[in-house]
Amino acid sequence: MSDTVVRASAVDAVVGRAAGSGFSSSSLSDRMRALTALATALEAARDELVAIAAAETHLTPARLSGEVTRTANQLRFFAEVVGDGGFLEAAIDHADPSTTPPRPDLRRMLRPLGVVAVFTASNFPFAFSVLGNDTASALAAGCPVVVKAHPGHPRLSERTAELAADALAAAGVSADAIGLVDGVDAGVELVRHPLVAAVAFTGSEHGGRALFEVASSRPDPIPFYGELGSINPVVVTEAAASEDAAGLAAGLLEVVARDAGQFCTKPGLVFAPADSGFGRAVHDALAGAAAHPLLTTGMTRAFEHRVGDLSARGDVAVARAGGDADGRPTVVSATVAAFLADPDALIAECFGPLTAIVSYASDDELRSALALLPNSLTATIRSAQGEDVSDLAAILAPRCGRLVFGGWPTGVATAWAQHHGGAWPATTGSQHTSVGASSLRRFLTPVAYQNAPEAVLPTALLDANPLRIPRREDGRLVLATDS
Repeated sequence: MSDTVVRASAVDAVVGRAAGSGFSSSSLSDRMRALTALATALEAARDELVAIAAAETHLTPARLSGEVTRTANQLRFFAEVVGDGGFLEAAIDHADPSTTPPRPDLRRMLRPLGVVAVFTASNFPFAFSVLGNDTASALAAGCPVVVKAHPGHPRLSERTAELAADALAAAGVSADAIGLVDGVDAGVELVRHPLVAAVAFTGSEHGGRALFEVASSRPDPIPFYGELGSINPVVVTEAAASEDAAGLAAGLLEVVARDAGQFCTKPGLVFAPADSGFGRAVHDALAGAAAHPLLTTGMTRAFEHRVGDLSARGDVAVARAGGDADGRPTVVSATVAAFLADPDALIAECFGPLTAIVSYASDDELRSALALLPNSLTATIRSAQGEDVSDLAAILAPRCGRLVFGGWPTGVATAWAQHHGGAWPATTGSQHTSVGASSLRRFLTPVAYQNAPEAVLPTALLDANPLRIPRREDGRLVLATDS
């Protein structure tokens, strides 16, 4: 029997168990208990898991331990979102025969889609992996999850899944609510499986596009929520560069070099005023930037190949941190004229510690360059105190999911107001986020009940509102304290 058949058979069994786990009919309190139990189990196994992750990813134990804390906090955050109940969007319109046409009794809410396939990321082996943000938000929505393990940390994925199963069982929830498969063939079969209702993916544009096509070509196409490529442009104004060129340069190099620049929000393209001293300050800071191993040898090869291609061009200058190790922080410098002549050369995302600085001599040159930018997860404006950057914000806001001022975009806080998304190629669904409270919305679908007997209504739609959740009743927003 071929390896592909064996893997496909395993996928079918795991998805079948997830679909039969009963988690889609779980109560809000069940979900809160499960999410909290997973957070506690993750923290309790911190030392063991960090040791495995450090061996597999080359990330430092300190970074990984902090990521465990972040992941546990994410799980607890989604437990709070579930407890609030507002994500259900419950609405009741009582019957009114006086309207034209007469209105029947209508009750609407969001319900879980079903089994969600989660594809994990290489660069966050906890926060975007087996118990990461996609898994947490899917569970909060009431969806069982089948995780496709990342080849960059297979042992960590397996051990985390084992701990998750034990934690769910101890919390009184079926351990089958989270399943795990591995292998490229298994990933494709997972997306094709008829019981899988949605896919969450974090990774490359190439890999995401391939799986997106699989999800779209099914007999019953399903939503594919992919977080893909992002260049995350930064604009440094002339006033900002004059105010603190050295500080801005040091800050840029710190976020580009941190963990070998392996962040989806790494600033990959910076527009800075010519002759402002910013470019020189970046090169001065580059001399002290340390190299850090990339996550895998394949990523290292791809990074060095990209640096080699850029170094061979005659219209850019390439500078690297000292030493001869692979994965050294790298800065590419170009003029606006070179950028306008071949924007794709610098717009293409490079996963690793590389950023490109494009020097502009006038606002008109800057606007011409910004008009060619693809959509990104983030865009950043570094301006002077009190400077009016309304025009820049108007240009950049439609091209990103999050517009950053006075800082750098690499931190992605888990919060109610967070949006981590953007139009293609940043993601496959710009109206959705993969971080923050509204990320649940990806895995929910509406259902309306018309003139339904009370016995068939979900608890969230009963007149008495026993869940004490915020609802809209006959057009009026009613908070839990009002009902």
